[in-house]
Amino acid sequence: MARILIVDDDALVRAGLTMILQSADDLEVVGEAKDGTEVPDAVARHRPDVVLMDIRMPTMDGLAATAALQEMSDPPRVIVLTTFDLDDFVFRALQAGAAGFLLKDTPPLELIAAVRVVAAGEAMLSPGVTRRLIDHFAADPRVERRTRAQQLITGLTDREREVLIEVGRGLSNHDIGAALYMSEATVKAHVSRLLVKLGAGNRVQVAILAHEAGVLDG
Repeated sequence: MARILIVDDDALVRAGLTMILQSADDLEVVGEAKDGTEVPDAVARHRPDVVLMDIRMPTMDGLAATAALQEMSDPPRVIVLTTFDLDDFVFRALQAGAAGFLLKDTPPLELIAAVRVVAAGEAMLSPGVTRRLIDHFAADPRVERRTRAQQLITGLTDREREVLIEVGRGLSNHDIGAALYMSEATVKAHVSRLLVKLGAGNRVQVAILAHEAGVLDG
């Protein structure tokens, strides 16, 4: 049973998300918060596995709240919620440690599936909207970001670089294994090493770095 905390300043949105998630036998909404300032206490009290975090809230936004959670010793996984699929706040939240994002109009079955994926330890990095978000902001022309990313990947082995490219393309561990003729367990081990070598908090940050380094160019 995955435990979920819902954070949104709109009571109707919280009620709707609760109703959808509670319809799944393996998901339990254990608490709610209406602002980012309430999140640390709510997490300490309810110990959720996943936090559904509204990105735009009046007192403390989801970006600041996500960053605050990463300071905890064993933080829950965060999915940011947004109305707009190309939102600079979302990109910054992914950089701050969020495991992915969802649009607020995501169909109920897709919402449930996404929460299950994140609760199971995967990042929500599909070739769809998350990929578009990364593509959009990784195109930032600032030289220092690309230079830093390229420096970080210089220490990777050829195999790790291959896995990095596939993560950047949005493939799951299963699909990477099929593409590179490796077992899923071997792929998972490579991804774990990428996290350490690149100083990344999760798979989404690895993908962002792959785009910034330009390894998918051409």
